[in-house]
Amino acid sequence: MENTTIIAALLGLLEGLTEFIPVSSTGHILLAGHFLGFNSAGKTFEVVIQLGAVLAILTLYSARLISVFAAAPHDPVARRFVWSVLLAFLPAAFIGVLAHGFIKTVLFETPMLIAVMLILGGIVLVFVDRFAPEPTHEDAMKLPIPMAIKIGFIQCLAMVPGVSRSGATIVGALMLGASKRAAAEFSFFLSMPTMAGAFAYDMYKNRDVLDITALNEIAVGFIMAFITAVSVVKWVLGYVSKHGYALFGWWRIIVGSVALLFLVNGF
Repeated sequence: MENTTIIAALLGLLEGLTEFIPVSSTGHILLAGHFLGFNSAGKTFEVVIQLGAVLAILTLYSARLISVFAAAPHDPVARRFVWSVLLAFLPAAFIGVLAHGFIKTVLFETPMLIAVMLILGGIVLVFVDRFAPEPTHEDAMKLPIPMAIKIGFIQCLAMVPGVSRSGATIVGALMLGASKRAAAEFSFFLSMPTMAGAFAYDMYKNRDVLDITALNEIAVGFIMAFITAVSVVKWVLGYVSKHGYALFGWWRIIVGSVALLFLVNGF
């Protein structure tokens, strides 16, 4: 029990560190769990602790979100922002429901695929960070609705673990003309309904295999993810505004390459 609790804390820490940067938190957690011999029923642990990161975003943006929803009935800008996030969420919700079984039983159980996608995603991120078009949208809350919907469809690529939800949405937003800060911030906002929806649906689908004895590990991972994510979100906006995303691309390439090397050698 003590060993699994320590591993759960480490995985929660890893979730909080990686959820809101474009390196694939799910890919990191699944690979770490593979090498540490950690398994959860239906991969529920890996999904539930993501809710801790969602609550971190809600905590940090609560005042801003409350003001937006309060203004939405009479402010067209606030109303457009709410619609842009909700419409961007729908493609992932639809595909996630249809492909849930395949994602959880096949893609989540393929460490080799995760390592390869980390590498490929890192290459894409380094390239886009350097060659993305000049930004035409500086405010994440004022992105055009058609642009937000396109980002929502691009987010669906993250159904493949190792791609990264934040990575897909950030790359999509950058290529569609968002600034580096706006791309990161819109990714934060879109994460709320996306991850909350994934959590709720996963709980429903795995209600018969949930292990009550694993609640301790889930709680530890959840709390660690929340605490860490609060710090990361505060840091990442300032960092990407000044330095961009290349660092995260190279990190993905290194982690994916090391994981691939271990997996090829039978670990």
